[in-house]
Amino acid sequence: MKFDEDNLNTFLKAPVVLEEGENLCTYSRFALLRPDPQELVAKLCILGRGFKLNVDGQPLKILRKNMTTLAQTWSVLSFSNLIPSSHTFDVTLDRAKLIYGIIMKMDMNLGYLISYQISLISQHDTSRLGFPALIAALCKARGDQSDSRSLENLSSAINLANIKKNYWNLDDPIVTFRGPRKARGKRSEVPTTSAPPETPAPSSSIAPVPSLAPVIPPTSTQLPVPAPIYAGPSDFIFTP
Repeated sequence: MKFDEDNLNTFLKAPVVLEEGENLCTYSRFALLRPDPQELVAKLCILGRGFKLNVDGQPLKILRKNMTTLAQTWSVLSFSNLIPSSHTFDVTLDRAKLIYGIIMKMDMNLGYLISYQISLISQHDTSRLGFPALIAALCKARGDQSDSRSLENLSSAINLANIKKNYWNLDDPIVTFRGPRKARGKRSEVPTTSAPPETPAPSSSIAPVPSLAPVIPPTSTQLPVPAPIYAGPSDFIFTP
């Protein structure tokens, strides 16, 4: 199957929209221009932040921590689905233009954008595989089946929980999230009378045994009691 822009646009159900009298879509025309860096900064960065400049004073990149929550979220899509890259700490000028075009809802030729990236990856001497899921889906749609298992781990979904955990810029005043709701604990049993419970007299011959460390007599057939397993950073503790 050909991975050209026409086949990809048909498969992705993303037809190219052209304005009257134009032969390129809106984003393609925008990408060929030299936009004002401050125009990009106004949409992508939090107040007071902007591009890192090169030695010539030209815009070079934007650090992810300086981007708004919305721009960071769309940058994740660009890194994984449009222009694959493992370097996600900042965005170049070209990627900043792409994210700007998405935020401004510009019509794009996704088929050309993806097919061009597939071509670039195939021409470089690298073991990196670009768009594995898309290529596998195209082959499956053609009827080609593979018995081999995928070696690529799926990334977590770009949902509200993921955005709040990884891409929420606390310095961004535009986006706010409601704080985490505390789980209600089980109501403990309380005495029905107001009288305080009696305190047993201390014994001088037997030391008290902590309730969290029960004493089990060792026997030849006794299995060792496993230590409690902590479920990561959560508040749940369980013992098998």
